[in-house]
Amino acid sequence: MTLLPELLPTTGAIVPVVDPLRLAVAAYLARYKGHSRIHAESDLRAYLDWCHARNLDPLSAQRPHIELYVRWMQEAQHYRPSTVSRRLSTLTGFYRTCVIDGTLPHSPADYVRRPHVPPESPTLGLSHLQLEALLGASRDSGNLNDFALVCLLGLLGLRIFEACGLSLSDIGEEHGHRVLRVVGKGDKTVLVPMPPAVSRAVDRAAGDRQTGPLLLNVRGTRMDRHAATRRLRHLAASAGVRLPRMHPHMLRHTYVTTMLDAGVDLRDVQIAARHADPRTTMRYDRARTNLDRHPNYILAAYMASGT
Repeated sequence: MTLLPELLPTTGAIVPVVDPLRLAVAAYLARYKGHSRIHAESDLRAYLDWCHARNLDPLSAQRPHIELYVRWMQEAQHYRPSTVSRRLSTLTGFYRTCVIDGTLPHSPADYVRRPHVPPESPTLGLSHLQLEALLGASRDSGNLNDFALVCLLGLLGLRIFEACGLSLSDIGEEHGHRVLRVVGKGDKTVLVPMPPAVSRAVDRAAGDRQTGPLLLNVRGTRMDRHAATRRLRHLAASAGVRLPRMHPHMLRHTYVTTMLDAGVDLRDVQIAARHADPRTTMRYDRARTNLDRHPNYILAAYMASGT
């Protein structure tokens, strides 16, 4: 179901809408902008498609229908608890907006039980040596964008959409520092300073170009997250970094844990990673710390003489 283009025209003109569902969806999505709206639309679209396949009017849904949708995500689609929780959160926000606007008398999603999301991040990231190997492989790569990609994600901690969204016009200077103008979550713009190594990688990717995207794919157009993931998997294989599923967020995760290993204060890491809550920063580090301190290593060292 394509709802957004008809309801939110780029010209800003007000289009009469008769269908209450389309109006409700447009009213909810209008609360967001940028990537937040894209993600909200994607999550809401999944629910609307589920309702459409079952001839269910979303504005007539009751709490049991939402419970069935949650069970379907868990048992039929086998989504992770974090994915189910996020989609349910989107659904809850949609129905609350319907109540605010008077479209519904109450929200059918208010009392739906949310799945438990473990406090540890499921992503372990790379070790210090694995990050060094990946940096080395990207530096030696014939693709000039590889080194910049790994540096932006692993040494600056950018999210993949932030790195891919950079243009050459976003490179500048501020108070003697070479910086990148990064548009992050919620369309918030921040200036991220570049250490010399990152600055050299960026210049290498830019070459003689003065305008256009910073990172390019093999066709010479702006790199997207799918192309970036393919490049990272190729580099990981070249560097001998054996991971079950290499993806860009692993490098942002590594950025956080490596800074903590280097002795950077938790508050400073939180600011650098642009986490609104310090618990998010701690969540990145907890799973890795549990493995590093696992009693299996202590027992193996104690029994070393017998093994």
